[in-house]
Amino acid sequence: MTGASSGIGAAFARRLARQGFALILVARRLEHLERLARELGGAESLAADLTLEPDLARVEARIASAPDLELLVNNAGFGTKGRFWETPLDAQERMHRLHVMATLRLTRAALAAMVPRGRGGVINVSSVAGFGQSPGNVSYCATKAWMTSFTEGLDLELRGAGSPVRVQALCPGFTVSGFHDTMGMSRERIPAWLWMRAEDVVDQSLRGLEQGKPLVVPGAIYKMVVTLEKLAPRWLRSAAVMRATRKRRDPAS
Repeated sequence: MTGASSGIGAAFARRLARQGFALILVARRLEHLERLARELGGAESLAADLTLEPDLARVEARIASAPDLELLVNNAGFGTKGRFWETPLDAQERMHRLHVMATLRLTRAALAAMVPRGRGGVINVSSVAGFGQSPGNVSYCATKAWMTSFTEGLDLELRGAGSPVRVQALCPGFTVSGFHDTMGMSRERIPAWLWMRAEDVVDQSLRGLEQGKPLVVPGAIYKMVVTLEKLAPRWLRSAAVMRATRKRRDPAS
């Protein structure tokens, strides 16, 4: 499980530990991983920055060497604020390496063992942001759209091959975690009723995995948002985004 040290990742870890899973926890901050492992009564802690090739290769090899891997959760991710051409290029590159290349390689390592064995599952934590675009979050929306499309494609391949292995794109909306704090984004800007608990997101994800759902959008409000995104023509979605952007720039309008 990547991104295991806080938020949705930590909620997955606690839930899976209660279900008796032996966990491999992956995140950048070793001290946070070890603290969580002690809380859970023991887990393997693997400190790694998945935007760095040596660390990604090490985690990839560990997944490939796990003889009875039952579930991979690709949860590691981060966001940035600001217009694409004004945001440091390094941050954009790291985001693409983490959301796209790390997800691709770790999923490949897991499925290469799961499919021949005929058992297992992969959860890729995407976002409702992947169903549209938002000025100031261009790379985040684009990489999350890739994660969702990638997972849906894998589901078609697995079902076409008659494999019982399951994959899921988990697409939460605003979730109480350290994600927005790391971005430096104030939660006060978002209405309280839009926030979900990480534990509730995890519950809906695992329930959906059991039911074989390749796409899980937790929360009724976010299901409605995604439905509207799919049904509305592109010009209407773009007009709505631009109007909201102008209102943020000029709250008096």
